[in-house]
Amino acid sequence: MASSETSDWLGQAKQSFLRSIALKQQIVTEGGLQPLVAMAQHCADAIQASGKILFCGNGGSAADAQHLAAELTIRLRSAVNRQAIAALPLCADYSSLTACGNDYGFEQIFARMVDALGRPGDVLIGITTSGKSPNVLAAFERAKVLNITCFGFLGGNGGPAKALCDHAFLPASTETARIQEAHITAGHVLMELLEDILLKRGFLSHQ
Repeated sequence: MASSETSDWLGQAKQSFLRSIALKQQIVTEGGLQPLVAMAQHCADAIQASGKILFCGNGGSAADAQHLAAELTIRLRSAVNRQAIAALPLCADYSSLTACGNDYGFEQIFARMVDALGRPGDVLIGITTSGKSPNVLAAFERAKVLNITCFGFLGGNGGPAKALCDHAFLPASTETARIQEAHITAGHVLMELLEDILLKRGFLSHQ
């Protein structure tokens, strides 16, 4: 019985891996990487113009937002020891998040942070697997008013967030875990491209 049960769970695990692989292969073969290149080039332009990159998301996407911001402010690759790159996760300040949730409502949390910290020429990367997160949508809407470029890491058909994004990375899946796996791979690719573009342009240097 134990052997049969183990075989069933191994089969389930294998199928999860295969779906993740298939989604990434689809992204590679169907032009899904082009938005990442466009995002990287624009982010490099923004950093060179003294701008910064803001990240926001909920739950696992909040963790991804913090993760990717840290790759920029600290470093991503040990072989690329370079200057810090200006980036901020809008989901990391618990006092501000809870104060805004209490005083203005949870939907306004990221928009309020964009208002406080965003400047024209910055970039906002919103991460929402459904493309429907109300607080991410509100952040995009506020960013547009402030002349902040909006990029989305979305899923499925992109939801209403897609129309608010200048570029969107869009894994064609409705399975949250598989979308998140594609998001973090894409995030690392975006960070690597951004680093390499800035190094090639001479804005960053190896230290």
